[in-house]
Amino acid sequence: MIKTLTQLLASLFLAGCSMFGIRNSQEAAYTVLLQDRDIEIRAYRPLLIAETNVEADYANSGSIGFKRLAGYIFGNNRQQQKMAMTTPVYREQQGEKIAMTAPVLQQKSAGQWRMAFVMPPEYTLSTLPEPLDPLVEIKQLPAKKVAVLHYSGSLSEEKINRMADELSAWLSRHAYTALSPARSAAYDPPWTIPALRRNEVHIDIE
Repeated sequence: MIKTLTQLLASLFLAGCSMFGIRNSQEAAYTVLLQDRDIEIRAYRPLLIAETNVEADYANSGSIGFKRLAGYIFGNNRQQQKMAMTTPVYREQQGEKIAMTAPVLQQKSAGQWRMAFVMPPEYTLSTLPEPLDPLVEIKQLPAKKVAVLHYSGSLSEEKINRMADELSAWLSRHAYTALSPARSAAYDPPWTIPALRRNEVHIDIE
């Protein structure tokens, strides 16, 4: 039953965004503090996320992580409760921890990826359904300041890395201190026309 519901994720996500770039899904709230062309400094409120770690390459980790988290929001939880999809979907390469900040500062390591769904804002830690899959973990992220680079086109590992390098260089030029590695933030399904996709790279900053 859960597998069947998970397969309906495409329909759920399609209801929020289409191949033509129309999005109706709720988005994590933030305030823009500064804008410089395609780069923004944003202040995010505390967020609840459901996350999972996947040991696979970039392409396979996306499919595995997405299905696992989709199962959770489609009812693979102790309360058998369905939840709406909220954007963005975060993904970051992870590995050996080098320091604790907010939430976690890590080195890149090939073959290990973390994916996270933002939970709808009406939930709290006490009201959010409990995952049945032990590989799905619920976390509350604190309010934070984030540097964001917006771009369209493909959501490939190569392009994510290139955009991350560009954002890191901008932060260095403007004397910002990064507190996290770069992570990908996706707002559209893979079938969205590339030129209309909303993709972002996020880096937490002081």
